[in-house]
Amino acid sequence: MDSLVSTDWLAQHLGEPRLTIVDSTWFMPASGRSGHDEFLERHIPGARFLDIDEVSDHSNPAPHMLPGAQEFGEAMERLGVGRDDRIVVYDNSPTRNAGRGWFMLRHFGADKVSILDGGFQKWIAEGRPTESGEPEPREARFDPQERRNETVTKQQLLGGAGSPWVDARGKGRFEGTEPDPRPGVAAGHAPGCRNLPFSAVYREDGRFKSVDELRRIFEEAGIDPMRPFIASCGSGVTAVSLLFAAHLLGNDDTQLYDGSWSEWGADPATPKVVGPA
Repeated sequence: MDSLVSTDWLAQHLGEPRLTIVDSTWFMPASGRSGHDEFLERHIPGARFLDIDEVSDHSNPAPHMLPGAQEFGEAMERLGVGRDDRIVVYDNSPTRNAGRGWFMLRHFGADKVSILDGGFQKWIAEGRPTESGEPEPREARFDPQERRNETVTKQQLLGGAGSPWVDARGKGRFEGTEPDPRPGVAAGHAPGCRNLPFSAVYREDGRFKSVDELRRIFEEAGIDPMRPFIASCGSGVTAVSLLFAAHLLGNDDTQLYDGSWSEWGADPATPKVVGPA
């Protein structure tokens, strides 16, 4: 199964055994919207909701940090998501965060994970079927096998991680001309960091741009998309759009700074700069 599947493909395969659809919609806290509430109102038939705030490391002050492997596996089993299922992840958010669900599932051992190109917005625009309420419970087994070296920590970055670092936030937040939306988080970016807003990798209808366009976008931002790099954003969500775009180009030698600017910008001891990269 391809890493990126179309709405046509999904419509043709709805209801197949062990094809699991996961909605990982998340909204910025200030939006006043709830991914789970909107899931209950309507979702793709058979979909299950992955709450990235709930399935996270609650002991960490940074938002929705990756949980432990065992915790993630147990959460997936409760949802009815099996590690060996064919999984399609989608979202219904302007932050295009299906990638976060894709990353989490793969990080903890699922191999057959795809993103629905264009997401729920495209599905709805095409008049495709939806349902409401919670899905029927089902048995699933998810024995987690955490993939190493897919994430980096603040301490590693402070010590010199070695790979280029690219920030997926918008230009205003990156350059410090806009305040950070989270209280107590400084404006700007880390020294030496490049800026490639996550929105640049998408078409207007929410589908990913062509591989040629993606390659050009990375190169214009000063990032070689075929070499290792580290991606961050505000809280480790939109950064994955850049990792997935690199994946489409054939590069999986990338890493996520999960704490992202929510952690770095909140620490008075970390170096910060404002202005263009």
